[in-house]
Amino acid sequence: MPQGEAFEPADIDEASAERVSEQVEETTEDFIIKRLKTSQTPYQFEHFIAHLLKCMGYYSRVTQASADGGVDIIAHRDELGFEPPIIKVQCKQILSTIGRPDVQKLFGAIEREEKGLFVTLGSFSADARTFEQTKPNLRLIDGAALIELIYEHYHQFEPRYQMLLPLKRSYIPGPIASASD
Repeated sequence: MPQGEAFEPADIDEASAERVSEQVEETTEDFIIKRLKTSQTPYQFEHFIAHLLKCMGYYSRVTQASADGGVDIIAHRDELGFEPPIIKVQCKQILSTIGRPDVQKLFGAIEREEKGLFVTLGSFSADARTFEQTKPNLRLIDGAALIELIYEHYHQFEPRYQMLLPLKRSYIPGPIASASD
């Protein structure tokens, strides 16, 4: 571009804008996962997940730090925790892949009327996902799904969790819809 000329928005091609958008999203997601992994103990991570559940409208309490039988959090919709469903949550502050045996262990701790939720920073194996699909009262939340929940409920976070994950809402170019969309 010759010196002194202003560039027009039309000069930015869609592919460049899309690449920048993807890089910003990926960098932010990496930042969130890294902070949740390195800035907290596993027990603090359990409290973070309990707080996220609270922001989603659940009452939740973190179980004792050890000998919890694979259940880190008990969550429920009513204030006293008597009315179903009771949700038993397992949290793994790890980046590796969780396999079916770990998921089955949580499922074994779930009573008939209860639900199970397994949350990890990493991912779940295909076998673990297949197991989940056969159990209507079991949900698996991997790092990517956790990030989406954080984005959705971030505005409700207590200041200490907003300081843990200092995020700012910004707008980045997205895909341009055609006239037929």
